[in-house]
Amino acid sequence: TQSTWDIMTADESAEKQATETDTSRKLFMEKLDVDEEIADILISEGFTSLEEVAYVPIQEMLEIESFDEDTVTELRTRAKDALLTMEIAREENAEGVSQNLRDVEGLTPELIAKLTEAGVATRDDLADLAVDELTDITGQSEDDAKALIMTARAHWFTDDAAETADAAEPADADLASKEQ
Repeated sequence: TQSTWDIMTADESAEKQATETDTSRKLFMEKLDVDEEIADILISEGFTSLEEVAYVPIQEMLEIESFDEDTVTELRTRAKDALLTMEIAREENAEGVSQNLRDVEGLTPELIAKLTEAGVATRDDLADLAVDELTDITGQSEDDAKALIMTARAHWFTDDAAETADAAEPADADLASKEQ
């Protein structure tokens, strides 16, 4: 078996880390309503998500030198509130998703949530996407995105074939009645 290694250069690694840090900083500043300094302290202590801030053992957060108990309690409360608000919004968005999109084979609730956030609400919306658009939205591999798009497009061909057959039947019936 041959394996391939995906090795990053030092520059690529630094760029990836900077991007991840920036993403976490923006998340914390927006969802926790904190300044850049607090966000950077959380990041430097290894926090990368709201879930971690909300649910890490309180003692672990109290060990952060810059935070007192009130600060920790407030951060945890804000993180839990933000997570709850995001989940409610996700559920409300999911209600706007058509049943035909939900029925597309291979779509998980997580993928549906990502599609909904990007404004994809129907099977045809999904079918109209280009592979790179879908990978940008979902983070899937190109192959998975291609397969999902083709699955979403399948009804175009089966519906067209059925419509063509339906359209041909009356003409055949008319021809048959004229021949008699």
